[in-house]
Amino acid sequence: MSELRPPRQEPKGGSRPGRLTARAHPPVTPAPAGLVPLSAPGGGLLAMVYAPEPAADGAAYRLVVLLHGAGGSARQGLDLLLPIADAHHLLLVAPQAAASSWDLIAGGFGVDVRRVDELLDSVFDGYPVRDVTFGGFSDGASYALSLGLANGDLVDAVLAFSPGFAAPPETHGRPRIFISHGVDDRVLPIDMCSRRLVPRLHDLGYDVTYEEFPGGHEVPAPIRRSATTWLTA
Repeated sequence: MSELRPPRQEPKGGSRPGRLTARAHPPVTPAPAGLVPLSAPGGGLLAMVYAPEPAADGAAYRLVVLLHGAGGSARQGLDLLLPIADAHHLLLVAPQAAASSWDLIAGGFGVDVRRVDELLDSVFDGYPVRDVTFGGFSDGASYALSLGLANGDLVDAVLAFSPGFAAPPETHGRPRIFISHGVDDRVLPIDMCSRRLVPRLHDLGYDVTYEEFPGGHEVPAPIRRSATTWLTA
């Protein structure tokens, strides 16, 4: 499925599906560097966090929220950019979906939005952050696009590796977007997904960098490098 819904009016009653309230602020209690697992209030894994050592000049991090694919794990999300986090001073946060995939895939924004919002609040309490990126692979890429476009007043960039669609219930801001897709993808075929989605995003005025590659449903090393160069330029 490939779609991008236009902005719609805010529902009556103050309900704003997909909207995040967390905002970066000076840290309250400094959190540790390194790999940090975070537990959900009711038990189980909420997210994996990786923080490089603080910069000598005190520079804030670029926060990258990484969303795993269907049936995946927070660790798989983290691994998308873990090899380059130290070199580029990226604070990586990889949430674990409450179910096998993200709530929007199952029918609408809900519990995962709340979990991500609470997670962001916790991260902002512990680390200095200057910019926020949402990224993901497969279902996680679709979710990153949908949540990122709905929160472009928080998110300034979106990394979408092999997305199926973007379905923000409303849009805010204009984050820049990087999309990649394998020409032989049999899980989310490129002709049904990115080759429809990218022109639509362009038509709506988004700054989109798009790369196709020979391969299937994957994120090959050259694409990771291109995405990193784009993100940190």
